[in-house]
Amino acid sequence: MRWTLKPKPSSEKVKDLASQLKVDELIAMLLVQRGIETFEQARQFFRPSLADLHNPYLMKDMDKAVSRIETAIAKGENILVFGDYDVDGTTAVSLVSSYLKSYYPNVATYIPDRYDEGYGISYKGIDFADDNGISLIIALDCGIKSIDHIAYANERNIDFIICDHHRPGDTLPNAVAVLDPKRDDCSYPYDELCGCGVGFKLIQALGENRNQTIDDLLIYLDLVATAIAADIVPMTGENRVLAKFGLEVINANPRPGIKALIQNVKKKVLTITDVVFIIAPRINAAGRIKHGNAAVSLLTEYDLDQAEQFASEIEQHNTDRKDLDKQITIEALDQIEINEETDRFTTVVYDENWHKGVIGIVASRLIETYYRPTIVFTKSGDKLAASARSVKDFDIYNALEAASEHLEQFGGHMYAAGMTLKEENYQNFKNAFEKVVSETIHPDLLTPEISIDAEINLTDIDDRLVRLLNQFEPFGPQNMTPTFMTKNLKDTGYAKTLGEKGEHLKLFVKQANSKGIGAIGFGLGDKLEITKNHQPIAICYCIDENEFNGTVSLQLRLKDVKPV
Repeated sequence: MRWTLKPKPSSEKVKDLASQLKVDELIAMLLVQRGIETFEQARQFFRPSLADLHNPYLMKDMDKAVSRIETAIAKGENILVFGDYDVDGTTAVSLVSSYLKSYYPNVATYIPDRYDEGYGISYKGIDFADDNGISLIIALDCGIKSIDHIAYANERNIDFIICDHHRPGDTLPNAVAVLDPKRDDCSYPYDELCGCGVGFKLIQALGENRNQTIDDLLIYLDLVATAIAADIVPMTGENRVLAKFGLEVINANPRPGIKALIQNVKKKVLTITDVVFIIAPRINAAGRIKHGNAAVSLLTEYDLDQAEQFASEIEQHNTDRKDLDKQITIEALDQIEINEETDRFTTVVYDENWHKGVIGIVASRLIETYYRPTIVFTKSGDKLAASARSVKDFDIYNALEAASEHLEQFGGHMYAAGMTLKEENYQNFKNAFEKVVSETIHPDLLTPEISIDAEINLTDIDDRLVRLLNQFEPFGPQNMTPTFMTKNLKDTGYAKTLGEKGEHLKLFVKQANSKGIGAIGFGLGDKLEITKNHQPIAICYCIDENEFNGTVSLQLRLKDVKPV
């Protein structure tokens, strides 16, 4: 691991903010590192308010989208709400469809089949609309590059409203309205919304016509918070506001579908991390193993007993998903080693029998072993389909664009993307992708980095610090859980490994003039040797509150351990 201590911000800014907020300079420094330099910015950070949400009509084409939906309702048209099969897509479809159905009955939903139709707007979906007398499709979390599909729909007198957050191409689809804050000609103040977030802005705009306030729309924020957590968008600006209030809904009054998913969780208060690791994988499992429709059925069900039945089925899908991604990861690692591809700048693997629903997870698993941009391919119809994942600070979307002559289509973000290609182009693409990455990636990016906010002493850690750090939540990209480094520690002699294979590390560390504190390092069992015999060590960690038998105590969650 590469430990990188963030540069110290201007001491003048830190002292000034600490004085204004009446907090320690450590807290002020953490805030300035996050771009928070004034009292007002700190107020918005620590006290996110629904009043901080932007006017939805600031988004380009919002007026056109609302006008077209209101026309459809006035004329009694059939509306189809279409979305991707992942968490962002299925939550967005659930949100917009349930909102429209609250006052208009002629609304259907459509999630494309991951295996039969693939990602995004499909011709099959448009044909479904045509066959069922649907004249308006609202596409969520997809569509920004579906130029040919929209043209196909236009020929059939089917209008499209696109609500997307992916990067547009050079040309926009010929839709009635294209809502995407990443449009070059869109001046919306915040461009990091997820697909469900764009969907929420749409219902926020629609709500104004019905004299609804933001308070009337709070019931939908459990869906938005789940999508924000799952799609790994920046936890800044509007996302932070929506996530905070969405978490409150999840903890206080979630919809029956989410309540059914979390009813066996023993924690009193769920965090964004819990949403990422408990709720999101289960919603995703429906589209990965069976069909995304199952997730929409769960999230739009109002009867708790029925929701519990749906949740039970999805739990089984999630178990199946775990088994699949574990087996395919083993096969992919074997393939890399057999082909002696361990010294490349990229990992690109393919097997026609791999399950399409888990190749994205497998790509992430491979990065844990070989830390480099990774693409996992499988067979999908007469083409190959793939999921790509990147390493920190490397834009895999740009790399794919540079090698796109070999691809049929691709789309995504800086860190995650999907693509299809013809089988005969696989090797040429693999070579081109390797060449692009090898020529553009900085060598340092091929070593995992731990970004450290500050070096502190154990004496700096107390209940007040933890209370203030807790107010930094919800955490996420660009507002990660603060990570600290402390040097010249010694284990008190109680160091041991935990887990069936000794994969985890348990320490009790002390520093001169400090009390001891417990520390747990998941996956760090191989570091036990360097902690023995009271050898001095350096650790980097986050500060956790550990609850055991009703007692809460501070503990350090280790990220790495090194000898001094």
